[in-house]
Amino acid sequence: MKNNTEFLKYIPMFSELDDEALDKIAEIGISKKYTEDSVILFEKDSGSAVFIIIEGKVKVFRFGADGKEVIISILGEYNIFGEMSLFDGQGNSAHVTAMEDTSIFIINHDDFFELLKKQPKVTFALLQEMSKRLRNANVTIKSLSLNDAESRVACVLVQLADEPKDEFPDTGHIKVLPYQHDIAKLAGTSRETVSRALQMFEKKGLIESNGSGILIRNYGAFKSAFL
Repeated sequence: MKNNTEFLKYIPMFSELDDEALDKIAEIGISKKYTEDSVILFEKDSGSAVFIIIEGKVKVFRFGADGKEVIISILGEYNIFGEMSLFDGQGNSAHVTAMEDTSIFIINHDDFFELLKKQPKVTFALLQEMSKRLRNANVTIKSLSLNDAESRVACVLVQLADEPKDEFPDTGHIKVLPYQHDIAKLAGTSRETVSRALQMFEKKGLIESNGSGILIRNYGAFKSAFL
């Protein structure tokens, strides 16, 4: 596992800070490990910290009126969550569980606000991150309004490809593709439909399998076509 200072360099929110500033951030946070399927946050719990994924993957979800799980997002390494409740004073907006063994860096409420006061670059970068979250939410709303289930699956692929990462930036590469039933919950469709859509995309040459992940060919055109 990367040490705290090393992995912080890859967090978009901290990417413009020098090593001295990163060392100080590393000192105010703690690293914690979560096993697969363990709960990290419960919906409506009071927000008391910001969580940054060092390694692993988490699922952000709520339960619908029918009791079925609705996945809001799947977040991998270098993503943050829990930041919204720090600002609005409300409880967490969703449940968060580990999809695999996951390591997380946690900065508590007071230390994080002190950091924002001392590092305007972090404040600006956080606003950019929250704006991106809002854009992604709009994409999700748009995709769920589409009648074409294949287009909804394509929107999910774009969101997964756009997640922060230090490898293959902005190339349409999804290093590890989530299980099809999880993609179905993100797209508001069935696992069978996801399977058919992925097969169709691959047959048309739009995507190609790449180990446990996929590569979206001509990513810019693919993204423009479905967003």
